[in-house]
Amino acid sequence: MTRKQKRLSIIAGALGFLGAATALTFYALGQKTSYFYMPADIAEAAVPPGQRVRLGGLVEDGSVMRGQGSRVTFAVADGENRVPVVYVGLLPDLFREGQGVVTEGTFDAGGTFVADSVLAKHDENYMPKEVADSLKEQGVWQHAQE
Repeated sequence: MTRKQKRLSIIAGALGFLGAATALTFYALGQKTSYFYMPADIAEAAVPPGQRVRLGGLVEDGSVMRGQGSRVTFAVADGENRVPVVYVGLLPDLFREGQGVVTEGTFDAGGTFVADSVLAKHDENYMPKEVADSLKEQGVWQHAQE
């Protein structure tokens, strides 16, 4: 084998390795995607049970019910629609009715959202961009005076 052939075979091997690494990375990232939905989107979209999604909106007033242990049920609403949520775990300190929230989890066969994480807004002026934009479009949430 000549020097030129050795160089080309090393370059071809390196490109093959980089291609395989890139393909595996994109495959792994594709498996971890979770789509963001508002309650109105859930009503329109057919989200199959078991598909991992993010659900955002406002915690509906009067919907928080604490069960045995750390089980909590509440509803996420956007003014028109509501989605019942079940969560087992410790809620963030800032979680309360009327606050913005983003939950991540799956739907069960009955249409209840089973959350495995709950994120609440962290101060008076912050709400996740997707939630704020969607609530503003519906006229439900108004940002504080700037």
